[in-house]
Amino acid sequence: MGRGSYALARVAVIVRAPAGWLWWPGLAAGIGALVPGLTGRRIGVLAGAALFLVAAVVVFAVRRKRYRELARAASRAGKSVFLQDRAVTVRARRRALRWWLLLAFLAAVGSSFAVPAAGGMLLAGLGAGLWAKALWLGRWERANDALLWVRTERVSRGRPAGKAVDAYQTTGIVAGDAGPGGARRQRTMAPTAR
Repeated sequence: MGRGSYALARVAVIVRAPAGWLWWPGLAAGIGALVPGLTGRRIGVLAGAALFLVAAVVVFAVRRKRYRELARAASRAGKSVFLQDRAVTVRARRRALRWWLLLAFLAAVGSSFAVPAAGGMLLAGLGAGLWAKALWLGRWERANDALLWVRTERVSRGRPAGKAVDAYQTTGIVAGDAGPGGARRQRTMAPTAR
């Protein structure tokens, strides 16, 4: 990168990155329903369903006002910025969270011996909430015909709306290799326009 240039990562991709790693281990930990546990399967599954819904709603709702404020105040990205590839952003985010995700998975499996399936469904709910938030960001991007980006050094702890983030930047809707909401873009046009 040249002088005065810096890297930008897609906000929706950062939000969406850990969702899959929470969703699938959460379902796998739900195999704990095969173990009767201390509370019994029925109570475990009912508790898990409640935890799934609560976790999904809380994760989806948390900090949405902050995301909206940053999005409304976003400035246009300059020509000298480097747009980080989706795969690089996902890999960096998952690498930063890998030990937490492993511990969460082991805790969910272990909790199945007390409350079958509840821990796994809680993890799946966290993943579903993150995925829903990425879709919400994608709707904002489509409605405003702009993609939201954040400087990579501001999200070292993976919080695209945290205290360290003071501004978002925008590009045109076809910039980068991820579509609105952070999903992999279908290659129908060259993703270079800003």
